[in-house]
Amino acid sequence: MIRQNKRKWMGSFLLLITALVVSSTPFRDLSSFPHELRMTEGSLKQLRVSVPVMGTLVNSNPDILHVNGTKAREVSVDLSKPMSVEPLRAGQAQLQLKWRNIPLTAVKVDVLPDLRLYPGGQSIGVKLQTAGVLVVGHHLVDDGKKKYSPGEQSGVHVGDMIVKMNDLYINDMNDVKKLINEAGKNNHPVQLLVVRGKEKLTLTLHPAKDKRDNEYRMGLYIRDSAAGVGTLTFYDPKSKAFGALGHVISDVDTGQAIVVGDGQIVQASVTSIEKGQSGNPGEKFARFYNESEVLGSITKNTPFGIFGKMKEEPKRSFYDEPLPVALAEQVEEGPAKILTVVNGQKVEEFDIEIANVIKQHFPATKGMIIKVTDKRLLEKTGGIVQGMSGSPIIQKGKIVGAVTHVFVNDPTSGYGCYIEWMLQDAGINLRSSEPQTQALHVKAA
Repeated sequence: MIRQNKRKWMGSFLLLITALVVSSTPFRDLSSFPHELRMTEGSLKQLRVSVPVMGTLVNSNPDILHVNGTKAREVSVDLSKPMSVEPLRAGQAQLQLKWRNIPLTAVKVDVLPDLRLYPGGQSIGVKLQTAGVLVVGHHLVDDGKKKYSPGEQSGVHVGDMIVKMNDLYINDMNDVKKLINEAGKNNHPVQLLVVRGKEKLTLTLHPAKDKRDNEYRMGLYIRDSAAGVGTLTFYDPKSKAFGALGHVISDVDTGQAIVVGDGQIVQASVTSIEKGQSGNPGEKFARFYNESEVLGSITKNTPFGIFGKMKEEPKRSFYDEPLPVALAEQVEEGPAKILTVVNGQKVEEFDIEIANVIKQHFPATKGMIIKVTDKRLLEKTGGIVQGMSGSPIIQKGKIVGAVTHVFVNDPTSGYGCYIEWMLQDAGINLRSSEPQTQALHVKAA
């Protein structure tokens, strides 16, 4: 009985000691010590373990990192004080922390180049040509005997992209009209190559002659282009790559993402603004300006915006020099700025608050919740309005992301995406800096 009581007492004592150790500040700091760390050249990071002993920090690559201002491979450190890690150039290194040759923890450090971009804010006109023609609806053809849609009968769905007709690539509705009339007059069917999601289908369509105008029809409503206004997010002076909008351009009728065959961006000038209200997001009204002067070409339309190459450095930039970019994990809750146009072509800076940061290790569109705090912008627009999407978000002198969506029920707030994910879709490799909630209704800004 005495032995059992002693064993219980020892077990309780060990549990108490373990609980005290686990809840202690040194243990918490040690367990929260990162196993992987990304940094950019020229930045500085403080690592802390708060253990009141002397230890050794082993640096696998002193050419990449300095610890506490020294390039030594092994550094004696006071573990009760923060350790300063300073990256010198791009590359990888590992830091291992020891106490009397006993390994405590280690961190792999990935140092990325100091990439600098010009933040945008300029209003741009967007003109897209689809890669094929997009089917946006069916219509009935009256051939004198019956009314029907040849396209629907052949199995063509709304949202399909017709990319080939009789083995000929098409991207213009005039080409479609010519081929359909030729096939109808010769009483020949038309072979269609259709892209539906990730599938490619070959369908046979028999044109029908409309008795009203004696023209041959497919019985399909199709679209070969789209146009709109948005905001430039960034420009890379090295690669001439640009990114804009921060969200995908979708067809207004089908909701399908538009597959880019060709596209251009031109200057745009804001003429007026419909102020946003709860339940009714506002909108920038703008006109294309000097359309003959093409600013750049669009090559991609992705969930993070439109991307391509610019012919030259964009004009009317708010900053004279490019700014560094922030990694997704470096973005913080707190004050920030956005760059956008509310009148004409003048880029202005406005105050916002990053209200919530959503930790993301992989690309996702809604990375942060932002709230407009600038009284002048609130008076002018009511908050975030359509046409503002793509407006760059600046925090502590770095480009951290872009405005993407507005909350329909609260136009002062909306979503932003991290600049890192936009750079990936732009083909800008961060490693080399070379191109390669609560349920809320939201709407693309």
